[in-house]
Amino acid sequence: MEKNYKKEGKYSYYEAGEGTPIVILHGLMGGLSNFDAVASYFSEKGYKIVIPDLPIYTQNILKTNVKSFAKYVKDFITFKGFDNVILLGNSLGGHIALYHTKMYPEKVIGLVITGSSGLYESAMGDSYPKRGDYEYIKKKAEDVFYDPKVATPELIDEVYASVNDRIKLIKTLTIAKSAIRHNMAKDLPNMKVPTCIIWGKNDKVTPPDVAEEFNKLLPNSSLYWIDKCGHAAMMEQPEEFNRLLEEWLTTTNL
Repeated sequence: MEKNYKKEGKYSYYEAGEGTPIVILHGLMGGLSNFDAVASYFSEKGYKIVIPDLPIYTQNILKTNVKSFAKYVKDFITFKGFDNVILLGNSLGGHIALYHTKMYPEKVIGLVITGSSGLYESAMGDSYPKRGDYEYIKKKAEDVFYDPKVATPELIDEVYASVNDRIKLIKTLTIAKSAIRHNMAKDLPNMKVPTCIIWGKNDKVTPPDVAEEFNKLLPNSSLYWIDKCGHAAMMEQPEEFNRLLEEWLTTTNL
């Protein structure tokens, strides 16, 4: 991904391909590389893939919340000069995409969420008490996936380092509280944008009934399941994720 990584002004982001922009929003512990397979596939299919680094750990603590991140995404889209975008978000990124669409619907022509927070928040809040316990963190990281081997030692080390960084820990807990505060249940029925929901059938972080609830509340949504798959479908089952997303984009004419 590095050769397509850019820094302009206050923004750092990955960009590849030409066409309708798909702006991808990563989760709390998620790096840009989580979307490698999506980026390489769709940048060859007539889409411009753009993945901004979200300022999850770098914003002022008062701006460390879902609403401020949604505003950051709006400013980034304006900075890039995009008129119409498809937003794709995993976990916290899905929540930010949903909140952005609620606040700034004018440029969003499509929405894709996978393992999204916004309705159900055990997603973050209960996972951080045992800071120094490597085995506990390893178990938590493995629980994100159906196949625990997807949680590589590098990934576990990265999560462990974040959790043991006092500032990052405080910001993580601040975001978890913000996610609970910014529950979307009342907003979703008013959001008419075409929405693709792709969910792992074995997601322990945001269980399958959360996807059912999103599908019930969003008036213009399609729900797709991936079997033997946990919370980060685009990492664990990338080919199936891409196939379903492409099917939806074609059906929706986006």
